[in-house]
Amino acid sequence: MKVEDVAKYFLALQHADPEGSRDITNMKLQKLLYYAQGYHLALYGRPLFDAPIEAWTHGPVVPRVYREYKAYGSDPIPFPDDGLPDVPDEQTRDFLDEVYNTVGQFSAWKLRQMTHEEPPWRDADAAGGDSPEISHDAMRRYFETLVD
Repeated sequence: MKVEDVAKYFLALQHADPEGSRDITNMKLQKLLYYAQGYHLALYGRPLFDAPIEAWTHGPVVPRVYREYKAYGSDPIPFPDDGLPDVPDEQTRDFLDEVYNTVGQFSAWKLRQMTHEEPPWRDADAAGGDSPEISHDAMRRYFETLVD
């Protein structure tokens, strides 16, 4: 699945929220992508999407999605003009809905704080270098400790 479609799906959920209480900024979107990838690796043993996640100062980031929405700064991202995302099946939609309903309730800064306390970001950041990649293996191992 393309990471851009996962991002658009989360934005679609935000815009369908009747209370509008879950605005998604670029920072929050990055964390939603990280949690979706981590839980998917733990539950299904394979990546949800096709893009690397890097350890940046403010937590995990998918660079190409970050660049796509960078112009919005810390403002909420509007629903993309190019329509609904391509989500392959009901199981994937249900999975993304669950991630959004569980993790999306938190603010971008709360999610930032959460990721900073977790081994995948912490260990990649400690490895040094410019924006080290957070491995699928590190995410899978950590997220497996969170699921039944």
